[in-house]
Amino acid sequence: MVITPTLSISDSELIFTFIRASGPGGQNVNKVATAVQLRFNVCNSPSLGEEVKARLIKLAGSRMTREGVLVIEAKRYRSQEQNRFDAEKRLVALIQIALIKPKYRRPTRPTVASQNRRVESKKIRAGIKRLRQRKGNPD
Repeated sequence: MVITPTLSISDSELIFTFIRASGPGGQNVNKVATAVQLRFNVCNSPSLGEEVKARLIKLAGSRMTREGVLVIEAKRYRSQEQNRFDAEKRLVALIQIALIKPKYRRPTRPTVASQNRRVESKKIRAGIKRLRQRKGNPD
């Protein structure tokens, strides 16, 4: 399975399990196992780097097991083939997102001019509120 031109995952790393799905399908739902459960062992995958594995584990959230296996369930379609394709597509999308290195924010300080503008706007606002105040005795 090709993720990017430089990265691919062998089919032997993917485990497909077919289960019965709920939802549309009529009587077929009770007889045919159309839903697909795709399992991909992220922790033991030789195809992915350590940084990508860490980001993928974080992205997966509740779809990740304690053993480090990513489980994707696909039951959107009525046919087993379409669900299998959907599960593979979702795995590829997740890995592609994990491949992108996040840009770290470099902390910056506000400029003197922006600090002055902020103080000036606060002074204007305080002046407006001061004008609204009642002066003298309310009698």
